[in-house]
Amino acid sequence: MEIQEFIRLAIQEDVGSGDHTSLSCIPENTLSKARLLVKDEGILAGLEIGILVLKTFDPSLIVEQILVDGTFVKKGEVAFTVEGSARSILTAERLCLNIMQRMSGIATTTNQLVKKLEGTHCKLLDTRKTTPLNRWLEKEAVRIGGGSNHRFGLYDMIMIKDNHADYAGGISAAIQRTKAYLKAQNLQLKIEVETRNLEEVQEVLQNLPVDRIMLDNFTPDRIREAIRLINGRCETEASGGITSETIRDYALTGVDYISVGALTHSVKSFDLSLKAF
Repeated sequence: MEIQEFIRLAIQEDVGSGDHTSLSCIPENTLSKARLLVKDEGILAGLEIGILVLKTFDPSLIVEQILVDGTFVKKGEVAFTVEGSARSILTAERLCLNIMQRMSGIATTTNQLVKKLEGTHCKLLDTRKTTPLNRWLEKEAVRIGGGSNHRFGLYDMIMIKDNHADYAGGISAAIQRTKAYLKAQNLQLKIEVETRNLEEVQEVLQNLPVDRIMLDNFTPDRIREAIRLINGRCETEASGGITSETIRDYALTGVDYISVGALTHSVKSFDLSLKAF
């Protein structure tokens, strides 16, 4: 979704026929100042989009940007100040904050996990477990936090998961049909195949080439066995229930990627507020 279209729809959703609270109690020509106050500790994200929300709602607002996306911030820091119509600041405040709080929470969690991968070649990936119509915001927050983006949607990569294989009649059938489909459609998409055990890994290896094998709900020891079997013939990805407590153990197996759905579906929002001064 184009960012301006997203902002337009988000403003429409929130404002509707008007911010009747501000319209009723704030005189029309009242001018005010406010500052975006950090009340948490972590990685700031969504700042540029938050400012764009303010400027889109009222181009006359004057914003002084102090920090930038990706900055490690602590409680008490000021990300930006805004000056202009008090009504406009109040009306656009919540949308600006919602975006920044959500994105900063994702970026902070991502950064915490990325740090646990230091010293390994493993990269942290997000998933498609995102908020509908907010995926691009959430994946951008992952990137700002130091992670990498997995496929964006169903259209930019082939991922043969367990249900696909079961419905297709097995992993071999699913892979063979996929390759025939890509050739017939003249598409060049990477192919990833989810596996649930070492027997399924062996079956994928009998149907190479594929680009990546997902090792789903494997223990670190099983992943080491799988990596020995694969022997560099394709990329490897660990997934399934991996937490901040276990992620380094998985990274030390030598796996290329670790995907964590919790980056976007179970994150606590960052604490920010817009305060008059």
